[in-house]
Amino acid sequence: MKKFRLIIFLVLAIAGVGVQAATTFHDESLNYVISYKWGLIHKDAGEATLSLKNSGDKYMVTLVGKTKPWADKFYQVRDTLKGTILKNGLKPLSYAKISHEDGTYGRDDITYSYSGNNVSGHATQTWVNKKGKRKDSEKNFNATGPTFDMLSVFYYLRSLDYAELISGKTIKANMFSGSKVETLTVRCVGKEMLKLRNKTEREAYHIKFKFTTEGQKKSSDDLDAWISTDADHVPLQIVGSLPIGQVRCYYIP
Repeated sequence: MKKFRLIIFLVLAIAGVGVQAATTFHDESLNYVISYKWGLIHKDAGEATLSLKNSGDKYMVTLVGKTKPWADKFYQVRDTLKGTILKNGLKPLSYAKISHEDGTYGRDDITYSYSGNNVSGHATQTWVNKKGKRKDSEKNFNATGPTFDMLSVFYYLRSLDYAELISGKTIKANMFSGSKVETLTVRCVGKEMLKLRNKTEREAYHIKFKFTTEGQKKSSDDLDAWISTDADHVPLQIVGSLPIGQVRCYYIP
């Protein structure tokens, strides 16, 4: 279920190689379905909606993800992510993850501050288990260079010039969560024609994501994504491996 949640949040994410963030986002709502695939088994297990609203010099973004009724019987997920992002540079100002998963409750909050190229984050975490026992914690993070969370990184990824990355370049960014700092490495494999769930085809960039911590130790499993080659750079499909089978996230036009 960790991979299921990770893909929902990435839908769920950079500079120094000549790639510029220049996209302007209009108010939008993007819908996705998350499915489980193992051999001939291919069943929709959840859904997610990502929304953005313009508010002065900021974007207000929300991601809501939940499992379908049949999957609720095994592991119910009702998660909401909220964030505030500066339009200039797509820098996150705040992030909140509110989760209701399998009878537990969790909340992560991160606030950001900037000093030149240095980024500081203050994170608070609350977790309540099935028996009602509560645990609270706080952490401070520091990083240098582009820094995001599992919500704001989505928009940065959509702003990149993937045509520049086809030549073999990679880009990296820091990722803050409520408990650790990860490094996200993005590599573009090339262009492919992708068939959507409505049977239409769209040209897409095939992107690979790698997550590591200090010392280049792998912190999460790799992910593959397909992002439309048009100016909107809409994520069309995301695939991650499980111990048995795969979790796939599909864009629903």
